[in-house]
Amino acid sequence: MSETIAVLPVTGRVDPGQTTAAAGGLTRSAQRYILLLLLGAYTLSYLDRQVVTILAEAIKRDLKISNLQLGMLTGLAFAVFYTFLGIPIARQAERRSRPLIIAGSMALWSGFTVLSGQATSFATMGLARLGVGFGEAGCNPCAHSLIADITPPERRGSALAFYCLGVPIGTIFGMILGGAIADAYGWRMAFMVAGAPGLILAAVIALTVKEPRARLAAQIAAPLAALAQPEVGFRQTLTELRAKRTFWLIAIAAGLLAFVGYGHGSFSIPFFLRVHGAEVTALARGFGLGPLVFLGFCGAATTGGGALIGTLLGGWLADRATARDKRAYMSLPAIASLASVPFIYFIYTVKSPVLALSLGLFPALLQTLWYGPVYATVQSVVSPKSRATTAAIMLFMVNMIGLGMGPMAVGALNDLLAGPAFGMGQGEGVRWALIISGMVVLVSAALFWWARDTVREDIVS
Repeated sequence: MSETIAVLPVTGRVDPGQTTAAAGGLTRSAQRYILLLLLGAYTLSYLDRQVVTILAEAIKRDLKISNLQLGMLTGLAFAVFYTFLGIPIARQAERRSRPLIIAGSMALWSGFTVLSGQATSFATMGLARLGVGFGEAGCNPCAHSLIADITPPERRGSALAFYCLGVPIGTIFGMILGGAIADAYGWRMAFMVAGAPGLILAAVIALTVKEPRARLAAQIAAPLAALAQPEVGFRQTLTELRAKRTFWLIAIAAGLLAFVGYGHGSFSIPFFLRVHGAEVTALARGFGLGPLVFLGFCGAATTGGGALIGTLLGGWLADRATARDKRAYMSLPAIASLASVPFIYFIYTVKSPVLALSLGLFPALLQTLWYGPVYATVQSVVSPKSRATTAAIMLFMVNMIGLGMGPMAVGALNDLLAGPAFGMGQGEGVRWALIISGMVVLVSAALFWWARDTVREDIVS
């Protein structure tokens, strides 16, 4: 077929006047509509996940918990269900409606985010965060495979990078709204406000986005080749991945970057409040703001802004560079990760809080360049029927290493350094916990570079 019939995403009508050469038989407008809704879902996912970080010090004080327990709330409690449920949900996504799974997941995680605001102890907050992780487990594997199915391979890196903009956008909204609402009404209200929009968007996705597999089978004269393929089991997917050394190298490398990102994200606000507390309070008063609102705006402008640029730039650069050499998918995150290391050290050692906050732009930019190229590689090393499961395995590894271990490891190291064994106190303890953990980025850069050896041979679609 030289042309395919365009399918409109909202009404399901076939428009014979529109044609497209895009993957999945969808018009560009249909692709954009689906991508925008998926971006909205991921943004709210990250907002609900990250709002806890701007509220971390207030939660620690109110619930009377340790740094280790705080790290567990911001990482492990969420990660337990999020990581382990991703694979079984992805198996369902290979055969059932991915938009409906995403919509149901959104309703679930949004409800548990609201319930987080009712927590009265470490245990009840932990249960609420487990529930958020339970819901969010259904979003990424479905979204990644859906995007790969509706997007041509030459635009897959930028399309997945566009979806990953949900990370910085969600972070920005989480920092600004979380800080503003917490300063005005307390941290409990911030959770309630963060959870509400997801319930609305869940209904929009459920009602207006149809599963492409079923629609194309009924409306396109020559269905996609993937539809004719027999169902691929979990063991078959693992067998397919076993021969893909690239996949395992980049999964571990991305997990180690997430280890640093989540760990530092959970303790950067406590760092500024403990080490630069007086200066931050004075600066905030100069703008007529509370400390949390001030740090939220600064974090949104630097960390959030850097991540926004890095995510977009990574997908754009990867799609263009890989037209000449597929190894660029690995070169880009390797070089960028290595370049971020000096900034990590200087952020936590300079005396000026303004300079430290400003420097946060650079590691945020450099450590998010990997999203587009890495996720595009993951979706390209396996057959279409294995994409959702492969995405879930990738996310399992990334989030178990990063989200499950990062905040908890930084918190435990903080407690160790601040305790009697080293006697650094809370300020110096959190400073050196962040610096030491940040050096893990060096290992990540080495693994990305190693993956250059096999990436060209491992990509199949």
